[in-house]
Amino acid sequence: MLKILFVGDIVGSRGALFAEGVCRRLRRERGIDLCIVNGENSADGNGITPHSMETLFTFADVITTGNHCFRRREIMGEYDRNDFLLRPANYPEGVAGKGCTTVDLGRCSLMVINIMGTSFMEPLDNPFSRMDELLTGAGTRNIIVDFHAEASGEKRAMGFFLDGRVSAVIGTHTHVQTADETILPKGTAYITDAGMCGTELSVLGVESQLIIEKMRFKTPVKFKEAEGAQILCGVLVTLDEKSGRAIDIERIQVREGDSRH
Repeated sequence: MLKILFVGDIVGSRGALFAEGVCRRLRRERGIDLCIVNGENSADGNGITPHSMETLFTFADVITTGNHCFRRREIMGEYDRNDFLLRPANYPEGVAGKGCTTVDLGRCSLMVINIMGTSFMEPLDNPFSRMDELLTGAGTRNIIVDFHAEASGEKRAMGFFLDGRVSAVIGTHTHVQTADETILPKGTAYITDAGMCGTELSVLGVESQLIIEKMRFKTPVKFKEAEGAQILCGVLVTLDEKSGRAIDIERIQVREGDSRH
């Protein structure tokens, strides 16, 4: 069996610090083989920087991103230098970086694919068609997909589209963990959104009053990471490494102050 920990969007330095402690403990206690985190909001003020990337790589094996992947210019070169820092695979040809990577785990290999939805998002290449291309000659049956998308319908559709073709389809982007984790009929683990790692009493990790001001008055607002107790959300997926089929998907929530933290 192969155990994969996937952590939803990490928000700011506080979220990254909390995620580090929790992920190290979970890896030790649960016998986790690989840790994947979505890091596109890991820098204070949004985006990902070389510094926040390095912090995440102290406890994670692969970093996925999404629509904020290129928000900070200083990260651009890292996408070409680091095989385990991903941006969505359906960006146009010629954009820096890559959308998938394969990790050698010794007894087997595992592919991680980062793809982005287009409903209410940037008009990137069709994610369904791009997935067909990426799965041609994948070279392994163990495949985890981070589908960074806004619409739950698009995420559900991708889950059934890939059922039996990949090991897991894990949604990200909304920062709100859904309670629909399941194994689809053909053996693919699925959840609409893994959630976030950030300040729990906030709006998506940001100070709630700032979000209210923006929505109420429709004026530009500089977002600031909220202070307060942290929460880590994600999933633990267990795979049959020979078939690539999911055996189990467990929703994870760890709050700061939990006696186990």
